[in-house]
Amino acid sequence: MPRRFLQRYMPKPDTLRRQRSLRFIAPLIADPGLWLLTRRSVANAFSVGLFCAMLPIPFQMVVAALGARLSRCNLALSVGLVWITNPLTMPLIFYFNYRVGTFILGAPVREAPSRISTRWIAEQMHDIMPPLMVGSLLTAVVLAVIANISIRLIWRWHVSHNWKRRRLDRRRRRARIESEFDD
Repeated sequence: MPRRFLQRYMPKPDTLRRQRSLRFIAPLIADPGLWLLTRRSVANAFSVGLFCAMLPIPFQMVVAALGARLSRCNLALSVGLVWITNPLTMPLIFYFNYRVGTFILGAPVREAPSRISTRWIAEQMHDIMPPLMVGSLLTAVVLAVIANISIRLIWRWHVSHNWKRRRLDRRRRRARIESEFDD
């Protein structure tokens, strides 16, 4: 089952509660409902985590944790999925979101200079921000919906596949036992 695969990589709530740096969120970590691995909680955690990952905001992990709390989904997965936008992938993802936003708004694409500086970004922020936000929100919603549906379908297929395999194994065992009695 997918649950066993996920449990191998999930942090243990007790281990997290004992860490000094996380004591301020101990009530959040203590809720056992945020550590369940069910089809619903995992699918919703993917939605929350990927939605927050696509947003160009600071403290994405905090927003994902609050989203996990509100939607009663798996906390560790939703917070961990935010790291899809890490320092290596963030420029590519946000540039893609910006291009989606310029397409939706019909705005001209701002070409970057040969050397991007914080000064250039600050000067262009009023032109860049609206398409970036629109593109990020659209990408976040689409990705969250696709992830939720995909996880639910994959989980369902996996459970169905295991049931069929078990049924086939039982038939083989029964046939082997019957053949032993016939001899």
